[in-house]
Amino acid sequence: MCQHEPTCPSFSAPDRDAARVVASHPEQGWSLLCNGVVVFEDTGELLPNGGVIAPHRPTYVGAAA
Repeated sequence: MCQHEPTCPSFSAPDRDAARVVASHPEQGWSLLCNGVVVFEDTGELLPNGGVIAPHRPTYVGAAA
């Protein structure tokens, strides 16, 4: 699917979010990546095989000062 050099990661790769954005709709809260993944602003993802990745915002617990 990807025509870029170097090739974007496949939708099944752990770094799938590193693929290039081919369509962006920030007003609707989603973008389509070159590998067919739809990423949402809440960090959820819809995979081209119909799979769903739940929102996965990183959590940071800072040390108490």
